[in-house]
Amino acid sequence: MAHKKLHLPEKVCPCCLRPFRWRKKWAKDWEQVRYCSERCRRQRPAPILR
Repeated sequence: MAHKKLHLPEKVCPCCLRPFRWRKKWAKDWEQVRYCSERCRRQRPAPILR
């Protein structure tokens, strides 16, 4: 029997630079997901103010 989760979409986290894969909880907003975890999201760099 083959594994079902071999070909899931993947992105690279801009904070830790590690790849992470699609999760069911992100199904509705996968295009907006940027960070692999809540920890990385909290540690994101501050936006540059002009």
